[in-house]
Amino acid sequence: MTSSRAQRAVLLTALTAVGALALSACSGGDTGKSGGGGGTGFVTDTGGISTAAEGHRKATKKVAGDTLEGEKLDLADFKGKVVVVNVWGSWCAPCRAEAKHFAKVSTELEPKGVQFVGINTRDTSKSPALAFEREYKIPYPSLYDPIGKLLINGFPRGTLMPQAIPSTVVLDREGKIAARALKALSEEDLRKLIDPVLAEK
Repeated sequence: MTSSRAQRAVLLTALTAVGALALSACSGGDTGKSGGGGGTGFVTDTGGISTAAEGHRKATKKVAGDTLEGEKLDLADFKGKVVVVNVWGSWCAPCRAEAKHFAKVSTELEPKGVQFVGINTRDTSKSPALAFEREYKIPYPSLYDPIGKLLINGFPRGTLMPQAIPSTVVLDREGKIAARALKALSEEDLRKLIDPVLAEK
């Protein structure tokens, strides 16, 4: 396979996966089902929140790139902190609904060793995404991932990977995926997602 054909194949795979995300994007439905099967160690409640026991967690792959502001960012640099990864788009109404809660909770939990990181996806230019961050006073960085490469390549299959927009994933201090929500979160739900992981020693 030529280099250009290989690149097209990778791009097609990325676009197909993003299309699958688009089908579940902003649906607002809470199915209470996770992507795991038997033996995964996932526990899912009916509110669209899933958790993985400490012995059943997997680390992310490389999740790194340029932020909306043009800075380099790598999730691996935050090892030792609890990391909250929120997948969002400026076009997504549920993302707008939850944004104020993420801005507030991220500011309050930062001194406790919690780092928030966004992954902005399906915005074809940075301008609307940057306007979103300004409007909602988002204090943390977001990786720019317009065609979903980070979502496809950064989260192993069979784990609590992002599967909708919005999605929120919580990584423990070792960089392993501990919890996931496939819906817009209230402040209360966001804290419920983070607090058990933060309490771990």
